[in-house]
Amino acid sequence: MHREVELTVYGAEVLCPSCVNLPSSKETYEWLQAALSRKYPDQPFNITYVDIHNPPEEAEKQEFAQRVIEEDMFYPVVLVEDEIVGEGNPKLKTIYSAMEKHGYQPA
Repeated sequence: MHREVELTVYGAEVLCPSCVNLPSSKETYEWLQAALSRKYPDQPFNITYVDIHNPPEEAEKQEFAQRVIEEDMFYPVVLVEDEIVGEGNPKLKTIYSAMEKHGYQPA
């Protein structure tokens, strides 16, 4: 493996209207972090949570957070590098596939 992959989970405190009965964005972020750590032990990656209503100073993250709001995306929206791999209720299989494209090997 060459370098750590960057995952970003965009979401909000309040569930999106179409996401009732699903975990919150923050819960999805924590679940994803745990699942990826188990699937790819000793293979580091960066995972960041971004609140779409209070994004960090980075212009790139602010712009995508605004896009989530403007395009009424279902959140959480999960990105691997800059590719959207999950929206609303992200599927682990899809995220694993994206990770493996970047050289991660399942345990």
